[in-house]
Amino acid sequence: MKAVMLAAGVGRRLYGDGNAEPPKALLQFGGQSLLRRHLRILVELGVEELVVVVGHRREMIEAELASAAPAGFSRTLFNPRYPESPILSLATASDVLRAGSPILFMDADVYYHPDLMRALIRSPKETCILMDRDFVPGAEPVKVCVKNGVIVDFGKKVTTDYDTVGEWPGFLKMAPDIARRVADRTDEMARGDMPNFIYEQAFCEIMQESPSGTFGVEDVTGIPWIEIDFPEDVARAEQEIQRKIAAYKPISAAAV
Repeated sequence: MKAVMLAAGVGRRLYGDGNAEPPKALLQFGGQSLLRRHLRILVELGVEELVVVVGHRREMIEAELASAAPAGFSRTLFNPRYPESPILSLATASDVLRAGSPILFMDADVYYHPDLMRALIRSPKETCILMDRDFVPGAEPVKVCVKNGVIVDFGKKVTTDYDTVGEWPGFLKMAPDIARRVADRTDEMARGDMPNFIYEQAFCEIMQESPSGTFGVEDVTGIPWIEIDFPEDVARAEQEIQRKIAAYKPISAAAV
């Protein structure tokens, strides 16, 4: 399995436009950057390679990879148009998505307990989305909508009827054929009116075009995590999520 991580953005919602701050993947919690934590978790879970799409302050990401990644484990792809649209970053990795391997898609700005990633990688479902039912509804969360145990909608704006809804933590596992179709759709979107497209839309369209049940779902409710988008997310990560990650014990382990 290869992992594709998007880490090219400038962090507008966190720092504002035109900032020179480090990429969000280099935010530190507990004395360790998010990127360094991702690397450790991916290696422990048997991922073969990490491909990081870079843009803003790329040299800082590359330096962290050089310092923290095992030899030959990681490489970067540069998106020269990174300020324009996230869809261009996913399109930058199209060749990786078409390489014929299972693909783990990752947002770089997520702080989480390793069991979150373990649930996804170890899932028996070849193509799988994570869902956390414990979230605050609103316009910002990317939502995973399920009806009768099957994913029926996915995105910030959802229109399909559902019986269960949760927030997406930003990680997705794809079988090789699904990854190839996502690459094709992403390339089409990247050639269109890019400001109107977000990469979740590519995932959703492929899901809705696929036979029912092709995209599985793993419920990770209760496993601590947070996506870092706004200053208040940094504060919550430092004041709450870090403590919850340290204290977290899986139900199975607690019962022993």
